[in-house]
Amino acid sequence: MNRPIASPTTLAAAPLLTIALTALAPISWGTTYAVTTEFLPADRPLFTGLIRALPAGLVLLAVARKLPSGVWWWKAAALGALNIGAFFPLLFLSAYRLPGGLAAVFGSVGPLFVAGLAALLLGERPTVRTILTGIAAALGVSLVVLKATGALDVIGIAAALAATASMSAGTVLTKRWGRPEGVGPLALTGWQLTAGGLLIAPLALLVEGAPPALDGRAIGGYLYLALANTALAYWLWFRGIGRLAATQVTFLGPLSPLTAAAVGWVALGQSLGPLQLAGMALAFAATVAGQLGPRTVGGRLGPRTKQPGQSTPPAAPAPPRTPAPAPQPPQSPLRSPRPRP
Repeated sequence: MNRPIASPTTLAAAPLLTIALTALAPISWGTTYAVTTEFLPADRPLFTGLIRALPAGLVLLAVARKLPSGVWWWKAAALGALNIGAFFPLLFLSAYRLPGGLAAVFGSVGPLFVAGLAALLLGERPTVRTILTGIAAALGVSLVVLKATGALDVIGIAAALAATASMSAGTVLTKRWGRPEGVGPLALTGWQLTAGGLLIAPLALLVEGAPPALDGRAIGGYLYLALANTALAYWLWFRGIGRLAATQVTFLGPLSPLTAAAVGWVALGQSLGPLQLAGMALAFAATVAGQLGPRTVGGRLGPRTKQPGQSTPPAAPAPPRTPAPAPQPPQSPLRSPRPRP
């Protein structure tokens, strides 16, 4: 039995705290580039993905002390492959082969991918506002990170689109399947990180060979990536998926490249011109607009939408009807007494 997930009408009144905590995940992911370039060995993207995923997953499994059962063995493996095992290698491949932050631009169209998949799998019909907001987010990120240098690479473009599609499908399926009864987001996150890490391990060994020698600086960087950037961040992300609409969660994604640009400006001495600042403002406005719930009618939310896999609650019994009184036979009219002479 799966734990029921909140409906879109409930999500309109979702606390701002839930949105803020979920937003910490892409903000944390935005620091990955700076940590990778400043602390970690060069040209080891698959090893970095492995160290991010597998130790974090094992730590969460040890804390949650809960393993999958039944169909959740293959569901956890499928979600781990989409959200971690396939996403990490494809993301790194696109980043290495595409110039000037183009991989981040393809990643910023994730809200449009999720809107389409949510319509098919969750019954969340995309609105014109959702589509326009998704276009605005992609345009804003493009202004921030895109540079007109280098040639386009077909393999890099395919990898970027596949990474975005993989993460989008993982987000929607996480929302559709929910969680088993009695399982919290901590255990679900541990399952996915462990499964994804196990998928990356043979690929990293085959492509990159033996692990590199690590100094104290690299160990500190990997500890940050594994614990804060992955274990904590993905727990907050999957927790948010369980409490918010799929499109709400994915519209928080542009915070990652915006954070990367801000960290580059503050810590790495990178410049931000007027065009980049305008793009940041546009992408942030799209992120905020993506959190707005459905419109209300007469001050009330619309009817509750049934989610796939969610049973329909029984209707309340109708109040007992009071039987109508039985008809009474007509009474003879009383004759007035005749006056005496």
